[in-house]
Amino acid sequence: MIITTTESIPGYEVVEVLGIVKGSSARARHVGKDILAALRNIVGGEVTEYTKLIGESREQAIERMIEEAKKLGADAIIGVRFGTTQIMQGVAEILSYGTAVKIKKKEES
Repeated sequence: MIITTTESIPGYEVVEVLGIVKGSSARARHVGKDILAALRNIVGGEVTEYTKLIGESREQAIERMIEEAKKLGADAIIGVRFGTTQIMQGVAEILSYGTAVKIKKKEES
């Protein structure tokens, strides 16, 4: 499945729009990792514990979006975007969404 943030795919044409698809993942922070992050905040640098947590959540949201698109019979998802929101203290949601489409290869002239 082709997934892109653009509204078109070079070499392909959209033949059918199947609708909006989305996937989300909500993750809570871990107290132990919060302590490590607080220490890193003192000395500076990347908070790798949170980077990893957000990365895993983003990948899970993408996978859920892809599964929804497959159920619709999509060949691709275009216009993919991401959003995030804090649900409660220490819990964040990552949302991925886009347009599921059927595509066909453009004929070369």
